[in-house]
Amino acid sequence: MARSLVIVESPAKARTIERFLGRGYEVAASMGHVRDLPRSQLGVDVAQGFVPKYITIRGKGAVIAGLKQKARKAQRVLLATDPDREGEAISWHLCHALGVSPDEKRRITFHEITRDAVRRALAEPRPVDRRLVDAQQARRVVDRLVGYQLSPLLWRKVRGGLSAGRVQSVAVRLICDREAEIREFRAEEYWTIAARLSHGGQAFTARYHGRDGRRQVLENAAAVQSVVAGVGQGPLTVRRVQRRERRRNPAPPFTTAALQQEAARKLNLPVRRTMRLAQELYEGLDVGGEHIGLITYMRTDSVRVAAEAVGDAATFVRGRWGDAYAAPKEGRAAEGAQDAHEAIRPTGVTRTPESLSGKIGRDHLRLYRLIWERFVASQMAPAVFDTVSVELDAPERHGFRASGSTVKFPGFMVLYVEGRDVAPGSGRADEGEEEDAEGADRRLPQLAEGDRPVLQGLEPGQHFTEPPPRYSEAMLVRTLEEKGIGRPSTYATIIETIEARGYVEKDQRRFVPTELGEIVTDLLREHFPQIVDVTFTAAMERDLDRIETEDLDWRHVVGRFYTPFEQALHAAEDAIGQVNLPEETSDETCPECGRPMLVKRGRFGPFLACSGYPECKTTAPLLERTGVGCPKCGTGEIVVRRSRKGRTFYGCRRYPECDYVLWARPVGVCPVCGQPLVEKRGRQGAHWRQCTNTDCDYRDGMGGQAADGDTAVGGAGRAGWT
Repeated sequence: MARSLVIVESPAKARTIERFLGRGYEVAASMGHVRDLPRSQLGVDVAQGFVPKYITIRGKGAVIAGLKQKARKAQRVLLATDPDREGEAISWHLCHALGVSPDEKRRITFHEITRDAVRRALAEPRPVDRRLVDAQQARRVVDRLVGYQLSPLLWRKVRGGLSAGRVQSVAVRLICDREAEIREFRAEEYWTIAARLSHGGQAFTARYHGRDGRRQVLENAAAVQSVVAGVGQGPLTVRRVQRRERRRNPAPPFTTAALQQEAARKLNLPVRRTMRLAQELYEGLDVGGEHIGLITYMRTDSVRVAAEAVGDAATFVRGRWGDAYAAPKEGRAAEGAQDAHEAIRPTGVTRTPESLSGKIGRDHLRLYRLIWERFVASQMAPAVFDTVSVELDAPERHGFRASGSTVKFPGFMVLYVEGRDVAPGSGRADEGEEEDAEGADRRLPQLAEGDRPVLQGLEPGQHFTEPPPRYSEAMLVRTLEEKGIGRPSTYATIIETIEARGYVEKDQRRFVPTELGEIVTDLLREHFPQIVDVTFTAAMERDLDRIETEDLDWRHVVGRFYTPFEQALHAAEDAIGQVNLPEETSDETCPECGRPMLVKRGRFGPFLACSGYPECKTTAPLLERTGVGCPKCGTGEIVVRRSRKGRTFYGCRRYPECDYVLWARPVGVCPVCGQPLVEKRGRQGAHWRQCTNTDCDYRDGMGGQAADGDTAVGGAGRAGWT
């Protein structure tokens, strides 16, 4: 009997869907894209209106042949690629490769890989949406025009192997601009004064506010001494006590960018790893012998939730915590969001992380737990705090202030609290009301107007303003999202590319521009200002999106960009002279001839090469050093390595002579036993150093917040979540 052929991108997705369908269906995988622009040439006919030249991707001939054979035997062909622009384009290319019409009703989409969602999609096939295809095609053509015409210019003028791109060059500029801010930063001195007080046997602290009710910044020690002398031994009198109730709403369920940021903050996962794990959770994993899609589609900019999922979550919350904790909400899209899909959520709220423990991989479970908790918490009631603010008068019209809060109703905080790891910045300490991310009580004694708590002492503190922080992966993602640069699905590739090209390096998980990155950025800034201009790039993103939403002619959008770009390209060819980069030396010597080794960069990243080239052609991998000696052999140093599967680990550089290995990064040496210390992180951002010697229990705290230093999620995800 003739069967329907359903084509998806990946074998994992095919296995999951096949279990939902009966004998009348066959599911096959295209293994991603089957056609693309050629790698060896521009592949865009500019003179004929930017017509792209598509060819079969190398290695996909056998895949297409197999799909053609299946399609000929099938009664109908259904295309079930991912529900976004990229998936729509893959379906369109499959139609052309298989010789079937994209205008027939053969395109099916679903936001989650569950039995009901797939069967609903099968009942509602539609033609391939040409607007989505054009939007993806325009983006692909613009990126090809920039990359394949600007990159060769850099090869000729700077060095081979470089690249430039519509989005990656802006990302490098952001990192370079931040480094320039840090270099130009001049620290400013300021002081604070803490009054240690007690009342009714309970100690508390008040901070100096100013004089005559006005805020006063204490800029030097002399100003502090004047205040201390004026306040003397007090007394401090309570002038006003203000009590109020404050509510804190839960964070919305994850968008793609928000997931990338929170996974970096709480799980220390790189963006690329987060997206790969999320893809696998979406396509399906084996759980107790059944292949199940565990989350909804992971590429989305919307916080909207389906009514059915909202109802399921409300029932779950009421059953576990009670009616008072349930506050179901569907949310709405933020301004500018495409809102093509729901937020990222579990496909079944009753499938708790605990029920999956031991059934899926560790990192899969960690990310699933984050998604599950965030979604369930988003459907819960706000946390309620009782807050109190106290103003105290001191001699000579000086004033102090104290604040406290207690949790009246924990609401969503019984389950999940959004990461709020604040990075150091250039501002002064905030003396306003603090918001405790963990909801811990900060109690003040019962105070009333006219009370005179006992002054136990004044503690001046000297401080200096700090420069803005360098970008971590999460911070860079948030900035790109807020400024409308690129799309969340591309951020992992952008970060990987700028590192591989040698434009940036990481220092303590933060991006630092290399000399090469700054040279290339300055060159592009001078000759191609639009390419690295944040505002222009964001406007270009909006124009590319409008092709999908407003049915614009994609060729017109591309042409409006390309005309000035082409003019700048011709002008730069004559204006830019040869850029001579200084050779980057290392402290390594060539094992063959003894000459110094130089740091070179290829398409797969940096490596070491002998300075005696071409007489000596010795090369070696460039190993990232940790500065911690190997405790096993005593002579080697622990360096960063990569496993065959791409996982980072730390081993002795004398391998294979010494096979000492750690899976956590060494950050020092234990002062008790001399073994390496490694950095450990807790679920809520706390991190510490711990000895690797199992017989030594040494550990020391590194602060209560994670080192990635990010504030709460911003951008499209927050709007409309009340």
